[in-house]
Amino acid sequence: MKSPVSLLLAAVLAAFALHSGAQQPASEAASAAPAASAAAPGASGLTVAPPAASGSEPAPGPAAATPAPAAPAAVATAATGKPDPAAGEAKFGTVCAACHGQGGNSGTPANPKLAAQHAAYVFKQLQEFKSGKRPNPIMQGFASQLTEADMKNIAAYVGAQKSSPGFAKDKELVSLGERIYRGGDQSRQMPACAGCHSPNGAGIPAQYPRLSGQYAEYTASQLVAFRDGIRKNSPQMAQIAAKLNDREIRAVADYIAGLR
Repeated sequence: MKSPVSLLLAAVLAAFALHSGAQQPASEAASAAPAASAAAPGASGLTVAPPAASGSEPAPGPAAATPAPAAPAAVATAATGKPDPAAGEAKFGTVCAACHGQGGNSGTPANPKLAAQHAAYVFKQLQEFKSGKRPNPIMQGFASQLTEADMKNIAAYVGAQKSSPGFAKDKELVSLGERIYRGGDQSRQMPACAGCHSPNGAGIPAQYPRLSGQYAEYTASQLVAFRDGIRKNSPQMAQIAAKLNDREIRAVADYIAGLR
């Protein structure tokens, strides 16, 4: 039989053990509760955020970028300075076609063909007719009616047209004309025409005009005008033409008419 002291000690120990066991689970549950309430693992193993409370508004995200204003409509062609061939066709029909033919293919040997001529060259000549730098009373009268935009438009239009072919007619002079055009005359320091106007007469855009297929009568008249100092808007051509006699001018002009 146990003594009263032993029984009292056993009762105290039992009470102490019971009190400690009750406190431990409560402490562990309290520490785990915040983590459980914050998030719960989803089926995929990713952390799934808890659903938003009913009726709550979603948190505002970053403000959407303000869209850029639409680009303005294309500026009118006239304002850009680019030529308008359609306007050029209309102006050509009312001002130029009577002498230079529809599409720039003149039917009169005294009036040059303009079809397929480099636009920059046509524009330059119209400017010089208007200013008087290239004297010609008839052309100055017509050119004086044109604005710079008109000139650019006309030049763009005729430059895009197909030129009608021409033909050499003087068989006796054609070989002389070919020799001058292709080789010049070194003994007189006269350069070949082909050096600037190309072997087939196509010329060099913005520098030297197209000659192929041009009427021999017109080409000859311009060479005489350069030679005699009447036409002065190309010092280089004046120097070259000064070395040519009338027969040579006729020969080279006829050869040019047949170039392709």
